[in-house]
Amino acid sequence: MKYGGTSISATKDIQTISKHLNSLSKNNQIVVVCSATSGTTDDLIEISQSIKKENKSKAEQLAAKIINRHKQLATQTIKKSDLRKKLLEKFDQDFTELVALIDGMVLLGEVTPRTMDYLFSFGERLSIKLISSAINDSGKKSIPLTGKEVGIVTDSNFGESKPLIDTTRLRVSKTIDALFLKKTIPVVGGFVGADQHGHVTTFGRGGSDYSATIIGSCIKADEIWLMSDVDGLMTADPKIVKNAKLLKEVSYVEAIEMALFGAKQIHPRTFEPLLTKKNTNENSKFI
Repeated sequence: MKYGGTSISATKDIQTISKHLNSLSKNNQIVVVCSATSGTTDDLIEISQSIKKENKSKAEQLAAKIINRHKQLATQTIKKSDLRKKLLEKFDQDFTELVALIDGMVLLGEVTPRTMDYLFSFGERLSIKLISSAINDSGKKSIPLTGKEVGIVTDSNFGESKPLIDTTRLRVSKTIDALFLKKTIPVVGGFVGADQHGHVTTFGRGGSDYSATIIGSCIKADEIWLMSDVDGLMTADPKIVKNAKLLKEVSYVEAIEMALFGAKQIHPRTFEPLLTKKNTNENSKFI
């Protein structure tokens, strides 16, 4: 189950999702993949631009804005006081690390693709803690994992990395199988992995769908659901073509072509892990 940023940016939505996942998990083994909450990646991009302009105070203001937004969501969403307290403490640690990163980047006076990936990974690092806490709050065991922690290993092409699929399959399946044995729902940060040296990498904007299909292929998932606030793929952009219609079904190849020609709903490489039959069950579906 992959959730986009707009689906996890309001208290009511997060609580609805956590209850739904709790209910689904009674008869299914579930892995959750999350994007950053709405606006967070844009704020992180603005932080990188402020660093390039050596505007440290602006970058730190934006970092505080990001953390405070997540703290507010945590306070409003998590009902159990012990869980809420732990989550707020983790957010404080993330803020300390984010400010230290900004200081280091300003001090060096350079923004490299590698440091950019590290910076951009904070969005998903925050969202997975929030969603995992909400699932725990609903009464089901859950743990947040970054792409690196779940075992997604990539090349070192920062900003546009690709998974080293054989190594990734071994590590991801081992990590997730162990959590399934403990009846624990993993909440994984999308968009992010790590190279063979442990350096954080990203798949490029919109890469959380790609993370979901990589993980789905690694665990031979029966179904992969890419949840969104829109109904699905359409024949054209409804903002441009008024009579655009919802497509009931598309093949993986058709979906890849649509993404390559500008469909904003999906990352162009989303379906690559599903095209090799040995990576998935024969009855695998994409919803």
